Amino acid sequence: MMLHKGDKVSVLDEAIEGVVVSVQNNEILIETTDGFLMTYFVNELIKYNITNDLNSFISSDKLHKALHEKKEPIKRSFVKEKKSKKDEFVLEIDLHIEKLVPNKKGLSNYDILTIQMDTAKRQLEFAISKRMPKVVFIHGVGEGVLKAELDFLLGRYENVSFHDANYQKYGLGATEVFIKQRV
Repeated sequence: MMLHKGDKVSVLDEAIEGVVVSVQNNEILIETTDGFLMTYFVNELIKYNITNDLNSFISSDKLHKALHEKKEPIKRSFVKEKKSKKDEFVLEIDLHIEKLVPNKKGLSNYDILTIQMDTAKRQLEFAISKRMPKVVFIHGVGEGVLKAELDFLLGRYENVSFHDANYQKYGLGATEVFIKQRV
């Protein structure tokens, strides 16, 4: 839509009408019917057409419909929702080897466990450095070797407590770690 100086316009989503004072690229300066100068983008304005052809009838019909919709105030809720503890970000680290390496072919059980434990330690150090309050390690059930190694690693940190993660969310194969931040 091309707007020119002198065109009569209405602002979308606001009950403001006015006349175009200047056009610079995509920004249009209008003088409102109340005498204020305001700047809008082209896509925020509707032009009043005064010609008598069919196109102007259609667009003015749309304009009148839009103006009618603007006059009915839309009730908005300004109640601020409090975020619960459940909404806070939790770093989840999946220690399944398929998630850590592109191909586990040729890796011994020792290699796999070493990769998993290095990942766990690196991610835990990251969470501590970024002052994250909680981390969840997803280790799976298996024979319990990874869980035992993870428990041993976590036990070496003074500022860390841990227990089995939420069963409904993670099943039996996850450990939830709480990091006590030093003041």
